[in-house]
Amino acid sequence: MPELPEVEVVRRGLERWVAGRTVARAEVLHPRAVRRHVPGAEEFAARLAGRTIGSAERRGKYLWLPLDGSDAILAHLGMSGQLLVVEPDAAPERHLRIRLGFADGGPELRFVDQRTFGHVLVAPMTLRLPRWVPEPIAHIAADPFEAEFDDELFTIGLRRRRTEVKRALLDQSLISGVGNIYADEALWRARLHGTRPADTLTRPKIAELLAAAREVMSEALAEGGTSFDSLYVNVNGESGYFERSLAVYGRRGLPCRRCGAPIVRESFMNRSSYSCPRCQPPPRRSRKMGA
Repeated sequence: MPELPEVEVVRRGLERWVAGRTVARAEVLHPRAVRRHVPGAEEFAARLAGRTIGSAERRGKYLWLPLDGSDAILAHLGMSGQLLVVEPDAAPERHLRIRLGFADGGPELRFVDQRTFGHVLVAPMTLRLPRWVPEPIAHIAADPFEAEFDDELFTIGLRRRRTEVKRALLDQSLISGVGNIYADEALWRARLHGTRPADTLTRPKIAELLAAAREVMSEALAEGGTSFDSLYVNVNGESGYFERSLAVYGRRGLPCRRCGAPIVRESFMNRSSYSCPRCQPPPRRSRKMGA
């Protein structure tokens, strides 16, 4: 699933290509793509016609296009969603779900989603000081690149969690945008095992972990994100290259880039965790953790 760097790459592309343009028509080709737009596909299309898009924005793994008025197009890419900028006469993609045509006759915006786990909706905006955000995501925390993110509140919140540190990093009510890939990478950089109890971390160690998360996601963003297959691409259909720089994620059995020990894979919440057994030894004593 795309995480913060991948979604930010898409946001930047959208800002360049669709900001300030007026929607002439919207077409929904698969109702599942707008399943969270409660009024339905026809209302979704009708609500967008004639609306002008503002600058593209993002929080965590969500992105939105503010509209003239008091609402926005909110999108979550899910496992395989793609927002592509395509010439109007280009052949429809195999898994094309939504297309937006613009009054200027230029490139249109298409939502393509092979697995149909992503979704798009028109949502009202609400004020969560100091920022306006779409109402459906008002409950999630700021991400570590937002000015609103408070390192001290994150530290306090993390130390109060009676759970494993990796579970805490994936808790979008504590910090948004960090997913399985960048959690593993940040933990490796901070020399922490994912099962370390969050409430045992010192303030300096939490600061190190947060710095590691920012660092690795900044590096990923500079390389266009991480693409393991063709399902994640930017608005021009291009893949990212950060997979080549990953230290642990997806590298089971390969040597640790720091000490040379073989990377191990462990089961975690129906997915996988990757770590170095030498650089990130598991905690000596474990206790039953709450979610």
